Formats: sequence, structure tokens, C-alpha cells
Amino acid sequence: MISKTEFVKYLTQTTRIRHHHLQLKNQVVEFMVQLETEIKNKWYPVVRYDTKHGFAHKDVIHYNGTMEKFNLGMSNYNIAMTFAEQDLKSNWTKYKEQFCKEVQNDR
Repeated sequence: MISKTEFVKYLTQTTRIRHHHLQLKNQVVEFMVQLETEIKNKWYPVVRYDTKHGFAHKDVIHYNGTMEKFNLGMSNYNIAMTFAEQDLKSNWTKYKEQFCKEVQNDR
């Protein structure tokens, strides 16, 4: 039986990590871990790790809506999800600062 886990963890009032994964026994079969920031009462995705296209990858999402996709090269989704969580927890300030610079440059 597949179990579903979803939660949102707030890092600050305007920064959060959204987490979703499906698990069969002890094996992750699908996941999404996303850093989001709030700007003027609207939440924006900044960096997302997921398996949406059948492989574990990282999307860097720019304020103008464009995305850069990076293949993680990990077929084990348990390891990939753990890597994603650790990266966002360790580097969220850097990712948010870059996104906010794009917002300022767009004005």
C-alpha cells in the first residue's frame, strides 16, 4: 500500500519548504520538495526538486517564469529526496537572495 506524506515547514514568515512524497513500504516512489518565498502577499516557487518527469531533478525557477533543470543523476529516490531536503535547508538564504535580486531587477 502506498502512503502519502505532505507538509509545509516555515523557515521564516515569508519563506517555507513544501514537501510531498509517496512511499511504498520503505521506498520513495515519487517526491517534490520546494522552496517558496512570499512577495507582496503572493507565494512564488524558487527551487523545486521532484520526480515529475520520471527522474530526480532540480528546477531553479526564475522570477520571469523561466526554469533551469538539472538532472540529479540519482535513481534512488530515497537518497535524492534526502539530498533535496538537506540542500534547501542549508542553502535557502542563497536561493532566496538570488530570486529577490531578480524581483528587484524586474522593476
